Amino acid sequence: MDGSWRPSLDTGSILVLNPATERVLATVAAGGAADVDAAVAAARRAARAWGATTREERLAPLTRLRDGLAAHQEEITATVVAELGAPVGFAAAVHAGLPLTVAGSYLTLLADHPFEERIGNSVVFAEPAGVVAAITPWNYPLHQIVAKVVPALAAGCPVVLKPAEDTPLVARLFARLVHEAGFPAGVFNLVTGTGPAAGAALAAHPGVDVVSFTGSTAVGRSVAETAGRGIKRVALELGGKSANVVLPGADLARAVNANVANVFANSGQTCSAWTRLLVHSDRYEEAVALAAKAAGKYRPGDPADPQTRVGPLVSARQRERVRGFITGALAEGARLVVGGAGAPDGLATGYYVRPTVLAGVTADMAVAREEVFGPVLAMLAYRDEDHAAELANATEYGLAGGVWAADTATAAAFARRLDAGQIDLNGGRFNPLAPFGGYKNSGLGRELGRHGLEEFLQYKSLQY
Repeated sequence: MDGSWRPSLDTGSILVLNPATERVLATVAAGGAADVDAAVAAARRAARAWGATTREERLAPLTRLRDGLAAHQEEITATVVAELGAPVGFAAAVHAGLPLTVAGSYLTLLADHPFEERIGNSVVFAEPAGVVAAITPWNYPLHQIVAKVVPALAAGCPVVLKPAEDTPLVARLFARLVHEAGFPAGVFNLVTGTGPAAGAALAAHPGVDVVSFTGSTAVGRSVAETAGRGIKRVALELGGKSANVVLPGADLARAVNANVANVFANSGQTCSAWTRLLVHSDRYEEAVALAAKAAGKYRPGDPADPQTRVGPLVSARQRERVRGFITGALAEGARLVVGGAGAPDGLATGYYVRPTVLAGVTADMAVAREEVFGPVLAMLAYRDEDHAAELANATEYGLAGGVWAADTATAAAFARRLDAGQIDLNGGRFNPLAPFGGYKNSGLGRELGRHGLEEFLQYKSLQY
């Protein structure tokens, strides 16, 4: 805070657990309103000077931060494996690798972004939007920090970061790298604490101008209501219940294998995961058999083992929630293909859930409507393309999705019918420069690329 580490003004603490062993990893401060007040005050003191810097003056410490992320890839990986339980291979490639890519993308964007343009008889200036409260989730802890903090700093905004209480250690590591990069005091501030205490205080704070939140839709709604009373700008990246639609003529085996890999990645704890697989009724049972075969390759295990593809969930609370969805789906008439609600064999310790495939799922079942946030795939059958579009859109969410077809043009035409912010066609690769965000209850605003930078800018026009 304000350029140095200091004790919390609150006496509370948070135990950080290793979800694979259920043992305590660390204890961090449970900051509250007083810590938030101090952090926001530091950010406001730094705001005018940081906002007045040139792009070159911002690029210098941001480049050093990117280089710090590159130099500490192994430490980042080990930290995420320990506090989140992410399998080490996935942690290295995604939890450590993706933030490095995103940070680098903003260096390029900052160097080229037009902060001033002439429109008719006006000159329009893009200026920093003010003090940013960044409230980040536990499922991709460093990626979400970088996706908010780096563009905010690039835009000239000081930041107060409140990371998720389940995964605060990688946030502390990031704060250390920010400090080593030589940003001015107060430009970046970290407050660890719970959502109801530190998070709510940040969203409501009169000294905060922008709230960028990633988390559940229920909490996001509360954040938006709180921030709205202060007329703050709000960016929300919330829940998802994404559909992957396999159209007739598509490569069914490739589509199903990709869907299983997608939904089991990060132990199923991905807001954009394709948790609903929609297949035409003529090939539905074939798809079920393919999913069963593919799912058999995903056995839960020690996340530190390079052979492990599915680790534990982040907490006991999350494990019981996911198991409840599985038992609930079976009670509603779904058919268990693979997995189930019981503990995986040989893993009595740790917050593990069996990778699960459910067939016979209908649109009215909870597992087809609500975000599970675990390694659970729900398979639905459709009659024709109109029915497929109806099923895909039959959710309050609209974050992401997939479409598979015989050709790209057919897939793209169908994707235009889906109410979702980012849709992959025939397995298209993730693009960190494309805007990421959702329709409907999946949120407001966009992250990544130019659109992510613009979330932290406001515009002033001068008429001549």
